[in-house]
Amino acid sequence: MAKFLSRDINLMGFQLSHSNKQKLKPFYDDPDSMLPDVEAYASWLLKHPSALNSFDCIMKEAKGKKVVVFLDYDGTLSPIVEDPDKAFMSTEMRAALREVAKQFPTSIISGRSRGKVKEFVQLNNVYYAGSHGLDIMQPPKSCDKKGNEGAFQPAKLFLPAIQEISMELEHKIGETQGAKIEDNMFCISVHYRQVPPQDQGNLKEKVKSVVENRPEFRLTEGKMVLEVRPSMEWNKGDALNYLLHTLGFSNANDVLSLYIGDDQTDEDAFKVIAGKREGFPIVVSSIPKETKAWYSLRDPSEVLAFLLRLAKWNKSRASFLQLDYV
Repeated sequence: MAKFLSRDINLMGFQLSHSNKQKLKPFYDDPDSMLPDVEAYASWLLKHPSALNSFDCIMKEAKGKKVVVFLDYDGTLSPIVEDPDKAFMSTEMRAALREVAKQFPTSIISGRSRGKVKEFVQLNNVYYAGSHGLDIMQPPKSCDKKGNEGAFQPAKLFLPAIQEISMELEHKIGETQGAKIEDNMFCISVHYRQVPPQDQGNLKEKVKSVVENRPEFRLTEGKMVLEVRPSMEWNKGDALNYLLHTLGFSNANDVLSLYIGDDQTDEDAFKVIAGKREGFPIVVSSIPKETKAWYSLRDPSEVLAFLLRLAKWNKSRASFLQLDYV
Protein backbone atom coordinates (compact mmCIF):
# COMPACT_ATOMS: atom_id res chain seq x y z
CA MET A 1 0.00 0.00 0.00
CA ALA A 2 2.74 2.46 0.95
CA LYS A 3 4.66 1.73 -2.28
CA PHE A 4 1.50 2.18 -4.34
CA LEU A 5 0.73 5.52 -2.72
CA SER A 6 4.31 6.71 -3.02
CA ARG A 7 4.45 5.83 -6.71
CA ASP A 8 1.18 7.59 -7.57
CA ILE A 9 1.85 10.67 -5.52
CA ASN A 10 5.28 11.06 -7.09
CA LEU A 11 3.70 10.78 -10.52
CA MET A 12 1.41 13.66 -9.55
CA GLY A 13 4.41 15.81 -8.74
CA PHE A 14 4.33 15.46 -4.94
CA GLN A 15 6.64 13.62 -2.60
CA LEU A 16 6.08 11.55 0.50
CA SER A 17 8.08 12.19 3.61
CA HIS A 18 10.75 9.50 3.88
CA SER A 19 10.70 9.25 7.66
CA ASN A 20 8.93 6.07 8.81
CA LYS A 21 9.07 6.96 12.48
CA GLN A 22 6.59 9.37 14.01
CA LYS A 23 8.82 11.98 15.62
CA LEU A 24 6.56 13.99 17.86
CA LYS A 25 7.66 16.96 19.88
CA PRO A 26 6.88 16.71 23.59
CA PHE A 27 3.26 17.46 24.37
CA TYR A 28 2.79 20.56 26.45
CA ASP A 29 -0.19 21.96 28.28
CA ASP A 30 -2.58 24.11 26.28
CA PRO A 31 -0.78 27.43 25.71
CA ASP A 32 -4.10 29.27 26.07
CA SER A 33 -4.26 28.17 29.71
CA MET A 34 -0.97 29.86 30.57
CA LEU A 35 -1.10 33.01 32.67
CA PRO A 36 0.07 35.99 30.61
CA ASP A 37 3.52 37.34 31.41
CA VAL A 38 3.04 41.04 30.78
CA GLU A 39 6.74 41.85 30.67
CA ALA A 40 7.58 38.92 28.39
CA TYR A 41 4.71 39.78 26.06
CA ALA A 42 5.79 43.42 25.88
CA SER A 43 9.29 42.28 24.96
CA TRP A 44 7.89 39.87 22.35
CA LEU A 45 5.86 42.72 20.82
CA LEU A 46 9.09 44.55 20.07
CA LYS A 47 9.93 41.74 17.62
CA HIS A 48 6.34 41.15 16.46
CA PRO A 49 4.60 44.53 16.75
CA SER A 50 0.83 44.91 16.71
CA ALA A 51 -0.55 44.82 13.16
CA LEU A 52 -3.23 47.27 14.30
CA ASN A 53 -0.74 49.80 15.63
CA SER A 54 1.41 49.27 12.52
CA PHE A 55 -1.51 49.30 10.07
CA ASP A 56 -0.47 52.46 8.22
CA CYS A 57 3.08 51.17 7.88
CA ILE A 58 1.84 47.83 6.50
CA MET A 59 -0.55 49.35 4.02
CA LYS A 60 2.04 51.85 2.81
CA GLU A 61 3.63 48.83 1.10
CA ALA A 62 0.35 48.15 -0.72
CA LYS A 63 0.62 51.26 -2.89
CA GLY A 64 0.18 50.21 -6.52
CA LYS A 65 -0.26 46.55 -5.54
CA LYS A 66 -3.07 44.01 -5.47
CA VAL A 67 -3.86 42.87 -1.92
CA VAL A 68 -4.65 39.18 -1.34
CA VAL A 69 -5.98 37.99 2.03
CA PHE A 70 -5.43 34.56 3.62
CA LEU A 71 -6.94 33.53 6.97
CA ASP A 72 -6.96 30.58 9.32
CA TYR A 73 -10.30 29.80 10.99
CA ASP A 74 -10.11 28.46 14.57
CA GLY A 75 -8.44 30.95 16.90
CA THR A 76 -8.38 33.56 14.13
CA LEU A 77 -11.91 34.13 12.84
CA SER A 78 -13.48 32.33 15.78
CA PRO A 79 -12.34 31.85 19.39
CA ILE A 80 -10.91 28.55 20.59
CA VAL A 81 -13.76 26.78 22.41
CA GLU A 82 -14.20 23.62 24.48
CA ASP A 83 -16.43 21.94 21.88
CA PRO A 84 -14.94 22.17 18.35
CA ASP A 85 -18.44 21.82 16.87
CA LYS A 86 -19.35 25.15 18.48
CA ALA A 87 -16.50 27.27 17.12
CA PHE A 88 -18.92 29.77 15.64
CA MET A 89 -17.76 33.08 14.24
CA SER A 90 -19.63 36.20 15.31
CA THR A 91 -22.12 38.04 13.12
CA GLU A 92 -19.75 41.03 13.16
CA MET A 93 -16.83 38.88 11.99
CA ARG A 94 -18.89 37.41 9.16
CA ALA A 95 -19.97 40.88 8.02
CA ALA A 96 -16.38 42.15 8.10
CA LEU A 97 -15.12 39.08 6.21
CA ARG A 98 -17.85 39.47 3.61
CA GLU A 99 -16.82 43.09 3.05
CA VAL A 100 -13.13 42.22 2.78
CA ALA A 101 -13.90 39.42 0.31
CA LYS A 102 -15.86 41.86 -1.88
CA GLN A 103 -12.76 44.01 -2.20
CA PHE A 104 -9.86 41.51 -2.20
CA PRO A 105 -9.37 37.86 -3.21
CA THR A 106 -9.87 36.12 0.15
CA SER A 107 -9.07 32.53 1.16
CA ILE A 108 -9.60 30.55 4.35
CA ILE A 109 -7.01 27.83 4.90
CA SER A 110 -7.97 25.54 7.79
CA GLY A 111 -7.26 22.13 9.22
CA ARG A 112 -11.01 21.54 9.29
CA SER A 113 -12.80 19.87 6.42
CA ARG A 114 -13.70 22.25 3.63
CA GLY A 115 -17.40 21.58 4.16
CA LYS A 116 -17.21 22.26 7.89
CA VAL A 117 -15.41 25.58 7.43
CA LYS A 118 -17.92 26.68 4.81
CA GLU A 119 -20.73 25.69 7.17
CA PHE A 120 -19.23 27.95 9.84
CA VAL A 121 -18.41 30.87 7.54
CA GLN A 122 -21.54 30.82 5.33
CA LEU A 123 -20.06 32.99 2.59
CA ASN A 124 -19.87 32.21 -1.13
CA ASN A 125 -17.33 34.84 -2.17
CA VAL A 126 -14.25 33.28 -0.55
CA TYR A 127 -11.88 30.43 -1.46
CA TYR A 128 -12.03 27.49 0.97
CA ALA A 129 -8.99 25.28 1.60
CA GLY A 130 -9.77 22.47 4.04
CA SER A 131 -7.60 19.75 5.58
CA HIS A 132 -4.58 22.10 5.74
CA GLY A 133 -4.92 22.87 2.04
CA LEU A 134 -5.45 19.30 0.80
CA ASP A 135 -8.96 20.17 -0.40
CA ILE A 136 -9.25 23.53 -2.18
CA MET A 137 -12.35 25.00 -3.78
CA GLN A 138 -12.85 28.25 -5.66
CA PRO A 139 -16.00 30.36 -5.19
CA PRO A 140 -19.10 28.67 -6.71
CA LYS A 141 -19.13 30.57 -10.01
CA SER A 142 -16.85 27.84 -11.44
CA CYS A 143 -18.49 24.88 -9.66
CA ASP A 144 -21.30 22.53 -10.53
CA LYS A 145 -24.49 22.23 -8.45
CA LYS A 146 -22.81 19.80 -6.09
CA GLY A 147 -19.87 22.14 -5.60
CA ASN A 148 -17.30 19.54 -6.63
CA GLU A 149 -16.06 20.66 -10.04
CA GLY A 150 -12.67 22.30 -9.86
CA ALA A 151 -11.80 21.01 -6.38
CA PHE A 152 -8.05 20.48 -6.00
CA GLN A 153 -7.38 17.37 -3.89
CA PRO A 154 -3.74 16.19 -4.08
CA ALA A 155 -4.27 13.52 -1.40
CA LYS A 156 -7.28 11.82 -2.98
CA LEU A 157 -5.51 8.45 -3.15
CA PHE A 158 -5.22 8.44 0.64
CA LEU A 159 -8.98 8.48 1.26
CA PRO A 160 -9.52 4.69 1.72
CA ALA A 161 -6.64 4.47 4.22
CA ILE A 162 -7.88 7.57 6.06
CA GLN A 163 -11.26 5.93 6.54
CA GLU A 164 -9.57 2.80 7.92
CA ILE A 165 -7.63 4.92 10.41
CA SER A 166 -10.78 6.76 11.42
CA MET A 167 -12.55 3.49 12.24
CA GLU A 168 -9.53 2.19 14.16
CA LEU A 169 -9.35 5.39 16.20
CA GLU A 170 -13.06 5.14 16.94
CA HIS A 171 -12.50 1.60 18.19
CA LYS A 172 -9.48 2.52 20.36
CA ILE A 173 -10.50 5.84 21.87
CA GLY A 174 -14.19 6.16 21.09
CA GLU A 175 -15.15 5.54 24.72
CA THR A 176 -12.49 7.85 26.22
CA GLN A 177 -14.30 10.50 28.24
CA GLY A 178 -14.16 13.89 26.51
CA ALA A 179 -12.31 12.68 23.40
CA LYS A 180 -13.73 13.77 20.06
CA ILE A 181 -12.73 12.41 16.66
CA GLU A 182 -13.33 14.84 13.80
CA ASP A 183 -13.21 13.53 10.24
CA ASN A 184 -11.81 16.37 8.14
CA MET A 185 -11.86 14.25 4.97
CA PHE A 186 -8.12 14.37 4.23
CA CYS A 187 -6.97 14.47 7.84
CA ILE A 188 -8.36 13.24 11.14
CA SER A 189 -8.39 15.44 14.24
CA VAL A 190 -8.53 14.00 17.74
CA HIS A 191 -9.59 16.74 20.17
CA TYR A 192 -8.70 16.19 23.82
CA ARG A 193 -9.49 19.56 25.41
CA GLN A 194 -12.33 17.95 27.40
CA VAL A 195 -10.40 14.79 28.32
CA PRO A 196 -9.47 14.62 32.05
CA PRO A 197 -5.76 15.51 32.48
CA GLN A 198 -4.97 12.11 33.97
CA ASP A 199 -6.25 10.39 30.81
CA GLN A 200 -4.60 12.57 28.19
CA GLY A 201 -1.25 10.78 28.18
CA ASN A 202 -2.90 7.40 27.60
CA LEU A 203 -5.05 8.82 24.81
CA LYS A 204 -2.02 10.27 23.04
CA GLU A 205 -0.24 6.92 23.18
CA LYS A 206 -3.25 5.16 21.68
CA VAL A 207 -3.45 7.63 18.82
CA LYS A 208 0.29 7.32 18.24
CA SER A 209 0.02 3.52 18.11
CA VAL A 210 -2.50 3.74 15.28
CA VAL A 211 -0.14 5.81 13.13
CA GLU A 212 3.34 4.50 13.97
CA ASN A 213 3.15 1.49 11.63
CA ARG A 214 1.74 3.49 8.75
CA PRO A 215 4.69 5.30 7.11
CA GLU A 216 2.37 6.96 4.62
CA PHE A 217 0.84 9.00 7.48
CA ARG A 218 2.19 11.34 10.13
CA LEU A 219 0.96 12.65 13.46
CA THR A 220 1.10 16.35 14.26
CA GLU A 221 -0.17 18.43 17.14
CA GLY A 222 -2.02 21.69 17.57
CA LYS A 223 -3.90 23.38 20.39
CA MET A 224 -5.24 20.44 22.40
CA VAL A 225 -5.62 18.40 19.21
CA LEU A 226 -3.73 15.57 17.50
CA GLU A 227 -3.97 15.30 13.73
CA VAL A 228 -3.33 12.36 11.44
CA ARG A 229 -2.31 13.53 7.97
CA PRO A 230 -0.78 12.01 4.81
CA SER A 231 3.02 12.11 4.83
CA MET A 232 3.30 14.16 1.70
CA GLU A 233 5.15 17.38 1.11
CA TRP A 234 2.08 19.60 1.23
CA ASN A 235 1.09 22.15 3.87
CA LYS A 236 -0.59 25.53 4.25
CA GLY A 237 2.38 27.20 2.59
CA ASP A 238 1.91 25.02 -0.50
CA ALA A 239 -1.82 25.78 -0.43
CA LEU A 240 -1.02 29.51 -0.34
CA ASN A 241 1.25 29.16 -3.39
CA TYR A 242 -1.40 27.13 -5.21
CA LEU A 243 -4.04 29.78 -4.53
CA LEU A 244 -1.74 32.57 -5.69
CA HIS A 245 -1.12 30.60 -8.88
CA THR A 246 -4.86 30.01 -9.35
CA LEU A 247 -5.46 33.74 -8.97
CA GLY A 248 -2.75 34.48 -11.54
CA PHE A 249 -0.41 36.05 -8.99
CA SER A 250 2.34 33.42 -8.70
CA ASN A 251 4.91 35.43 -10.67
CA ALA A 252 3.52 38.90 -10.02
CA ASN A 253 5.63 41.58 -8.38
CA ASP A 254 2.63 43.81 -7.75
CA VAL A 255 0.95 41.58 -5.15
CA LEU A 256 0.84 42.03 -1.38
CA SER A 257 -0.24 38.93 0.56
CA LEU A 258 -1.64 39.16 4.09
CA TYR A 259 -1.81 35.89 6.05
CA ILE A 260 -3.38 35.84 9.52
CA GLY A 261 -3.26 32.67 11.62
CA ASP A 262 -2.72 31.45 15.17
CA ASP A 263 -1.57 27.84 14.98
CA GLN A 264 1.68 26.00 14.40
CA THR A 265 0.40 24.83 11.02
CA ASP A 266 0.18 28.47 9.88
CA GLU A 267 3.95 28.83 10.27
CA ASP A 268 4.45 27.10 6.90
CA ALA A 269 2.45 29.88 5.24
CA PHE A 270 4.29 32.54 7.25
CA LYS A 271 7.56 31.09 5.97
CA VAL A 272 6.42 31.34 2.33
CA ILE A 273 5.38 34.97 2.63
CA ALA A 274 8.49 35.92 4.60
CA GLY A 275 10.65 34.18 1.97
CA LYS A 276 9.00 36.00 -0.91
CA ARG A 277 9.07 39.31 0.98
CA GLU A 278 5.91 40.20 -0.91
CA GLY A 279 3.49 40.48 1.98
CA PHE A 280 3.04 40.30 5.72
CA PRO A 281 2.63 37.21 7.94
CA ILE A 282 0.57 38.06 11.04
CA VAL A 283 0.28 35.72 14.04
CA VAL A 284 -2.67 35.73 16.44
CA SER A 285 -1.39 35.20 19.98
CA SER A 286 -1.85 36.67 23.46
CA ILE A 287 1.35 35.05 24.73
CA PRO A 288 4.98 35.10 23.51
CA LYS A 289 5.70 32.25 21.08
CA GLU A 290 8.26 31.27 18.48
CA THR A 291 6.99 32.39 15.10
CA LYS A 292 8.08 33.40 11.62
CA ALA A 293 5.39 36.09 11.58
CA TRP A 294 6.47 39.73 11.40
CA TYR A 295 3.42 41.25 13.05
CA SER A 296 0.84 40.12 15.59
CA LEU A 297 -2.75 40.45 16.74
CA ARG A 298 -3.79 39.49 20.25
CA ASP A 299 -7.03 37.57 19.57
CA PRO A 300 -10.01 37.27 17.17
CA SER A 301 -11.40 40.60 18.38
CA GLU A 302 -8.24 42.29 17.07
CA VAL A 303 -8.52 40.28 13.85
CA LEU A 304 -12.01 41.74 13.46
CA ALA A 305 -10.69 45.26 14.05
CA PHE A 306 -7.93 44.68 11.48
CA LEU A 307 -10.36 43.39 8.82
CA LEU A 308 -12.73 46.31 9.39
CA ARG A 309 -9.84 48.74 9.06
CA LEU A 310 -8.61 46.98 5.91
CA ALA A 311 -12.00 47.31 4.24
CA LYS A 312 -12.27 50.97 5.27
CA TRP A 313 -8.73 51.65 4.01
CA ASN A 314 -9.52 50.22 0.59
CA LYS A 315 -12.69 52.26 0.26
CA SER A 316 -10.73 55.39 1.13
CA ARG A 317 -8.07 54.43 -1.41
CA ALA A 318 -10.72 53.90 -4.09
CA SER A 319 -12.32 57.28 -3.32
CA PHE A 320 -8.94 59.01 -3.48
CA LEU A 321 -8.09 57.41 -6.83
CA GLN A 322 -11.48 58.40 -8.21
CA LEU A 323 -11.01 62.02 -7.11
CA ASP A 324 -7.50 62.02 -8.52
CA TYR A 325 -8.80 60.74 -11.86
CA VAL A 326 -11.52 63.41 -11.96
